[in-house]
Amino acid sequence: MTLSLHSEFSAPDRAVVQVGGRLDAMTFGELDEAMLALLPQLPDGGTVVIDLAGLTYISSAGLRSFAKVRKGMRARGGHTLLLNPQPQVRKVFDIVKAVPVNEVFTSTQELDAYLDRMQRQITEGDDA
Repeated sequence: MTLSLHSEFSAPDRAVVQVGGRLDAMTFGELDEAMLALLPQLPDGGTVVIDLAGLTYISSAGLRSFAKVRKGMRARGGHTLLLNPQPQVRKVFDIVKAVPVNEVFTSTQELDAYLDRMQRQITEGDDA
């Protein structure tokens, strides 16, 4: 199986990237190229949401790709959030502790609640 990618801007400061198939040594370059083109379009402090619902396999090469995205976004004051990982992909993240638990969401509703909470903290000055 190959890698499939689809991206869209769900808000001016937020891009959603849907990743499907296998992310491994043969396909990680496709993700790297797509993200290299997409990330400069986000403003500093923006958010990239990577929807993993269709991702069935990830290797260490795929993990490196996500680490590069996270590093690039952090350098610009932004965030990288992972959404809908399949159980086998989530297990890889858990084993290698590649992504902080608070950056992985099991549903769009959980992600939206988190984003709402983040925005309220900024607008209301609430640190809770």
